[in-house]
Amino acid sequence: MATETTTATAESNENYQWMGGVAAGAVAAIAMGAMMAVQMRPVLEVAIPSMYFLTGGAAGFAVHVAHGAVLGVAFAAIASARSDLTTTKSAGLGIAYGVAVWAVLAVVVMPIWLSAVGSPANPPLPNVNVTSLVGHVVYGAVLGLTYPTLRDALR
Repeated sequence: MATETTTATAESNENYQWMGGVAAGAVAAIAMGAMMAVQMRPVLEVAIPSMYFLTGGAAGFAVHVAHGAVLGVAFAAIASARSDLTTTKSAGLGIAYGVAVWAVLAVVVMPIWLSAVGSPANPPLPNVNVTSLVGHVVYGAVLGLTYPTLRDALR
């Protein structure tokens, strides 16, 4: 007598939140990078790539998108702690996050980093630049708006 046992397995993707953060962060960085290509080309072509001893706009854009994706994961960690996250709330959280990223990374960390590596594009410390602030607000808004949709699509 033969017996057959079947086991039902439910596929669970526990990674959907951070993967949504990576995707939303990359999309947001592309949007901000497009603005930078028009408004802050030297930052994209010199400052950002020189942080890693690279040169050129393509390298700067790639590094910028990679930074945006990593920062998207940090945003996902913050956003996933909220049980009531609507797209509107996520957008507001994203804008606040963009301002915080600007205040810490663009205003303080980037000038210190560029000075440490001897970059030819070494801004003053603090590097308070309104155009950069606007770009980071756009990054945060796009991040916050796209995160819930991309997270749910990966679920």
